Amino acid sequence: MTISLRDFSLLKKMDFTYSPVAMKFLLNKPSGVEKLEETGAICQMFRNAQDRSPFYASAENFSCVDRLLLGFMEPEPNFESGQIGAKERIYQDARANRRVYQYIEKIPAGTVRHVAFARIFDAPFDPDLIVITARPDQAELILRALSYSTGKPLTTMITPVLMCAWVFIYPYMTGKLNYTITGLGYGMKNRKLLPEGLVLITVPYDLIPVLLDNLSEMDWVLPISSVPDEEKGSFAAKVMDEIRQDYLKG
Repeated sequence: MTISLRDFSLLKKMDFTYSPVAMKFLLNKPSGVEKLEETGAICQMFRNAQDRSPFYASAENFSCVDRLLLGFMEPEPNFESGQIGAKERIYQDARANRRVYQYIEKIPAGTVRHVAFARIFDAPFDPDLIVITARPDQAELILRALSYSTGKPLTTMITPVLMCAWVFIYPYMTGKLNYTITGLGYGMKNRKLLPEGLVLITVPYDLIPVLLDNLSEMDWVLPISSVPDEEKGSFAAKVMDEIRQDYLKG
């Protein structure tokens, strides 16, 4: 399903402080999108995209371990042997750190040469991912929408290091939703890109229709939320009684 840009207007109602970001992984240069001039990490590009016009970055623009994840460089022993995490005391020793690399997703070399970024409401392309920065109350709504029609549990995959792999690469490669809390990943935390305690939710392209369809159908404010605290118990009891009566009717 191709998502038209106007479909995302529904997300404007949530009044996000930081705009959701659309991302696309490309083999060839996109047309009508400016090339990024500076270099940096993918998490910096994501944050910059929330405040500027659409752009794309190529291999030479990336300057962090994300080059490995995007298939722009060959594995280096210093990374995959676990030496860095052990040296920085993030892990007990190198053998613990090196285990991380057997779990993280990587894009096969040469299959992606450019990555495009845009605020979701300005995106001139059909996104492969949307990455949402939300307060917990907004995140509750987004995550509920992603399970509203299926009832499937929402799981997350993270490691203290290489958070960029889990936020940007894992959902793209697997088609699975992922989410985390700002402040848990060292790269974004050390760069002070966002306040701590926000929820980052990454939605891959095949789940975007589910998100939008369910947001348009479901109650954003649940009935019990509008009931005064002192009446919540009786409200719940009434609902249960109605369920029992329906059950007895067979």
